[in-house]
Amino acid sequence: MPFPQTRLRRLRATPVLRDLVRETRLDPGDFVLPLFVEEGLDGRGGRVPIHAMPGVDRLSIAGAVAEAGEAHALGIPAVLLFGIPADKDEEGSGAWDDEGAVQLATRAIKDAHPDVLVIADLCLCEYTSHGHCGLLRADGSVDNDASVELLARTALSQAHAGADLIAPSDMMDGRVGAIRAALDEDGLGDTPILAYSAKFASAFYGPFRDRRGYQMDPANGDEALREALLDVQEGADMVMVKPALPYLDVVRRVKDATRLPVAAYNVSGEYAMVKAAAAAGYLDERAAVLEALTSIRRAGADIVITYHAKDAARWLQ
Repeated sequence: MPFPQTRLRRLRATPVLRDLVRETRLDPGDFVLPLFVEEGLDGRGGRVPIHAMPGVDRLSIAGAVAEAGEAHALGIPAVLLFGIPADKDEEGSGAWDDEGAVQLATRAIKDAHPDVLVIADLCLCEYTSHGHCGLLRADGSVDNDASVELLARTALSQAHAGADLIAPSDMMDGRVGAIRAALDEDGLGDTPILAYSAKFASAFYGPFRDRRGYQMDPANGDEALREALLDVQEGADMVMVKPALPYLDVVRRVKDATRLPVAAYNVSGEYAMVKAAAAAGYLDERAAVLEALTSIRRAGADIVITYHAKDAARWLQ
């Protein structure tokens, strides 16, 4: 019926009515908290602030265990671990070191908090002296197939350490299939893979090496669907879009195309912008964060990986 019979404002009149008809709900159980674990910090206070990301620290093993426990107490079910090694080399051999930062943190978190889901970020970039996500050829380009072999080796080390999910973030072609085969052959067939399927070469990560040769062009939506569908064919159990807010259209398209659980990564630049604007008094941090996270869920993400996770969980309580 047309106006005046149809009045959509009727269901917006009171907080109770608005809550009753709300289409998208946000819950701490939707969140994953990223943690940066650095070797050698246990003897240096256990935490080093990341100045561009207020409230986020590089952590010792003990610090990561404490953060995981705090997140769990707030109803956040999972953490995503990134390792920062003491030493780097051309191959990134620290990535598959069974005594590396991610492996040690995984064991410690699972021992202290068995119900916390530990997701291991799988990439070589933080472990290589050149900062790229794979092995370099003589001409400076990344060798896809040689890199995939090392990624599969790293996946085995992370899974044996107790990681609940393996999350390859490198964007090498064929790596999901290689990791799935390696896990299956090693008796780890029950370990799921959360693939960074549509990871864009984004300005929102901050200053990194030029990775446009393997990360996606921000202009390409159809290609993102091809990437996600290929990962599904290769054995991915879940897929991810990264970053989140500039790519909400991609989140929706990937969800509709795959029908798998979809994660979206609310990345460092998105976090830092809100923090800086709130510190300057330009916006209400709580309202802006909850609106942004709700928009990610509304777009189709089942899981939101976000540095806001703890604050958002408190606000939702």
